[in-house]
Amino acid sequence: MSDSPLYLGAADIRTLSLSPRLARESVASAFRDHAGGLSSYLPKASLELGPGHGFQGMVAASEVDGVAAMKWVSMAPVQAQSAVPGTGTTVLLNDYATGRLLAVMDGSEITLLRTAALSAVAASLLVQKKPTTIGFVGSGLQAKAHLAAFADLFPQLDRVLAFSRTRSSAEKLAAVAAAVGLQAEAVDDPERIMGDSDIIISMVPGGAGLRPFLDARKLRPNCFVSAVDIGRSWLPESLTAFDLRVTDSLAQSHAPYDVETKPVESAPFHTDLIALSGESDVPHGARTLFCFRGLAIADMALARIVYRQAQRQGVGTVLA
Repeated sequence: MSDSPLYLGAADIRTLSLSPRLARESVASAFRDHAGGLSSYLPKASLELGPGHGFQGMVAASEVDGVAAMKWVSMAPVQAQSAVPGTGTTVLLNDYATGRLLAVMDGSEITLLRTAALSAVAASLLVQKKPTTIGFVGSGLQAKAHLAAFADLFPQLDRVLAFSRTRSSAEKLAAVAAAVGLQAEAVDDPERIMGDSDIIISMVPGGAGLRPFLDARKLRPNCFVSAVDIGRSWLPESLTAFDLRVTDSLAQSHAPYDVETKPVESAPFHTDLIALSGESDVPHGARTLFCFRGLAIADMALARIVYRQAQRQGVGTVLA
């Protein structure tokens, strides 16, 4: 086997066709390992330059998995439906013991899988009743990844509501859901989603002029929300309507964020996914918020799986 690192582009990673279940189980295992003291990470380092604009670095190492990883993220504001991507991501994977570089990966697909898997892991611990309706506020690639992740986790889901800044995006997500046998509807009013959904995924991108518009006080009882958008789309004064507020890591964040990326101090998190992964008795709330910035141990878990699968399938380019 070559000692040269492997390069995996986004198309290479898509070729591997990693299942939502494998992604979820890998992330759940990473959190359990960390709760058991078998891995280390640094909280996300962020250089915020403005709404939706900045750079981030994330580092983690796992003794039990024998790898370490770093993710580098760039973010820039873009106009709606712009052909120019608003984010760029690269992941480096190294051997834990020797430090040898194993792989350089385009991080977009890994982030896509990781983010949906994180939401699903949280839901697997925090959702008490069997949900039947899932609502999406934002209907892009993350919505499609979350749809696949939650349909796998909760096979009884039968209804999808989709809202987006552009109706065409919501209609595309509804079509994807309908193609796998779900009742699906694109809606023009996000309040429909607030009142009719058992699970809500909010993923509104940051940018100049964004104003919060989602009101947690209008959620149905026992609703689970995953705020992929770190909370920016939610009215800050409504966040106390959540009975239980959970994040991925309290070392990174102590509260959801507003549109200016400032913590909403009036609605602090109660606990994090690290603590819950090490507990046998998980607390539950009537309305539950999972709001997260993304954790390096989750990216590392997905990068390791991607690398191993690529080796098995002979995918990628060996770098000289």
